[in-house]
Amino acid sequence: MLGAKSLTALVWGAALWVACALSVVAEPLTRETLAPYIVPPMSLGEPLNDKGVWQLLNSGGAEAGYVFETEPMAPLPGFSGAPINMLVVLDLDGRFLDVKLISHNEPIFVSGLGEAPFHKFFEQYRGHSISDSLVVGTPYGGGGGGSALVYLDGVTKATASVRIAHESLLAAALKVAREKMNGISTGPPAYPNLEYSEPLDWAALVEQGIATRKVVTNAELNAVFEGTLWEDDDPEAQDDPNGTYLDLWIIDLGPPSIAKAVLSKDSYEELREFMSISTTDEPVLLIETARHGLITEDFVRNTAPDLISADQGGFPVAFRDADIYVEMNKDLPEDIQDGAALILRTDRRLGFDPAADWTLQVKALRSHGVFQPEVESVTLTATHATPERFYSRPEVVKPTPPWVDALRNRATDLVILCVFVVGLIALLGLRLNRLAGHKFFTPIRLGILAFVTVFIGWWGQGQLSIATPMAVLRTAKDSGSFAFLLYDPFSLVIWAVTILGFALWGRGLFCGWLCPFGAMQEFAHHLGRLLRLPQIEPSVKWDHRLKWLKYAVLAGLVAIIFTAPAHLDNAIEVEPFKTAITTYFIREWYYVAYAVGLLLLSMVLFKGFCRYLCPLGAVMAIGGLVRGRDWIARRAECGSPCQLCRVKCNYGAIKKTGEIEYSECFQCLDCVTIHDDETQCVPLILAAKGRKVEVAAQ
Repeated sequence: MLGAKSLTALVWGAALWVACALSVVAEPLTRETLAPYIVPPMSLGEPLNDKGVWQLLNSGGAEAGYVFETEPMAPLPGFSGAPINMLVVLDLDGRFLDVKLISHNEPIFVSGLGEAPFHKFFEQYRGHSISDSLVVGTPYGGGGGGSALVYLDGVTKATASVRIAHESLLAAALKVAREKMNGISTGPPAYPNLEYSEPLDWAALVEQGIATRKVVTNAELNAVFEGTLWEDDDPEAQDDPNGTYLDLWIIDLGPPSIAKAVLSKDSYEELREFMSISTTDEPVLLIETARHGLITEDFVRNTAPDLISADQGGFPVAFRDADIYVEMNKDLPEDIQDGAALILRTDRRLGFDPAADWTLQVKALRSHGVFQPEVESVTLTATHATPERFYSRPEVVKPTPPWVDALRNRATDLVILCVFVVGLIALLGLRLNRLAGHKFFTPIRLGILAFVTVFIGWWGQGQLSIATPMAVLRTAKDSGSFAFLLYDPFSLVIWAVTILGFALWGRGLFCGWLCPFGAMQEFAHHLGRLLRLPQIEPSVKWDHRLKWLKYAVLAGLVAIIFTAPAHLDNAIEVEPFKTAITTYFIREWYYVAYAVGLLLLSMVLFKGFCRYLCPLGAVMAIGGLVRGRDWIARRAECGSPCQLCRVKCNYGAIKKTGEIEYSECFQCLDCVTIHDDETQCVPLILAAKGRKVEVAAQ
């Protein structure tokens, strides 16, 4: 036996576990998980928001509808306490193309009936529209020909689970319909302000339009059926055309002041108890004092009445019986007290806004024939809205733009990055020659490259990629928005500095100092030299030819955008950046082998990928054409007779004439070091010797 303390701890522990489970907001599933659910020739397109709503594409690649999960958008707890997650596929007209069960934890299906009945239940949605009044159940009495409802067969012994799944599905589908199909996003619906109090009586309710009345005479109904098979099938209407067929009152009981004015004390207390249990439901009272009535003989409590439906803004409102005994306030008129009364309820989480206009639809039925009667119906409508003063609305918190959140989330990283790049630009721009001639230049450079690899690359994920220029080109082609560039401010800063570097130095600032994978190749080169590995040095002719490869790769990627854009992501893998920097070499073996192979190649061929294959390097070389100056000083003797800088340049960026080929210059500063060093620069050495000879002759 458990002691009292142990039992209490167990109960609290279970409660805490349930609370934590319910508080977790489900993350939308990934493309890889969702794509197999889509039946060809349809396919999954691009995500439309962060709630798991995706485009549905047809075989031609055009938008054909929407694909979404229900849990991220409408996480209604199931019978087990955990949401039931379904995948919904809607066409552009709001028709269900498919509904599939993704995950659930409903005990009746897990350990009782098995999942087959649950899966079969969702098959019924196919072909129906979100505009249909869909309810779970069957038309009682075997009829339903004149019903305003579309029935979905439930699952015996699993009514609660199925109804919850249905409401969650409708809630998510209606959200998508309102936001995507109408082109607008609706605000949060109003809910009754339980603190608001106002003295009201029946006269005030009628005068202020809080109680809406709909009256239809027999003559008006006869006119509707005139000329049809059913025009003579209502003897009472024929005998008394001036009589009343329908006298209906609609009153929203959500606000306490209204409910107190209409209900007896006992009914009001029962309603309050009901509302305290289910704070998401909106109760609506219907009173009918004429001969139509509100329900059929086969009506069952706690279900949706066959004759009544509703819609708001073109979308159905799911009303069902609240199963509350209705007793009127004794101060109401006698005919109201004696009328047929029914309290219906709907879940506000499905989008119902009681303070906005909504339409009640009542079916008027006529039956022709005796043995196999033919049933026909007409719809009688009444529009109702309760004044706004009785309600409150959740404060609409405008979400912070994603780029602002991105800035806030990376504020520290951005400060460090900005300090670094400002310092680097100042160092290269103001003290470049002194830096190149510093006796510890190589350790300083390698230290900077180590920071670039670790902080900018692995930590900051700031490795620029050809993917960004390709995305810009694709967006321009499709006339899309360039807002995606703002979502990664860290990389955006590096792009800004790189573009600034185009004007100051050409491609050299990024390729020589800010590229993490380029830095890794340089470390690999130094390791190869340390191990005394033989170095591959292509001839001048082959070096020139191989440098054109990167432009060919770039041209190929551009061609793919216009011919086979679906394959662009795979083609961009020509860059090893995602493997080496983004995923830290944790990928499929062939990606890792490719990236490691390039680094091993750099041990014997100095930065071979950067020089010959990198499509981003090609973009940088083209961008460097805006360079405004020749920042590397040259002498008349450079190239003729002196070839030292050209021979020492590992990038082959110096022509025989001594001219710098800035499109291939990586700003390693080796030639700057030689140019300023009196012990290395041949013209300086010769000039120094000439001066000494002249002094000796004197």
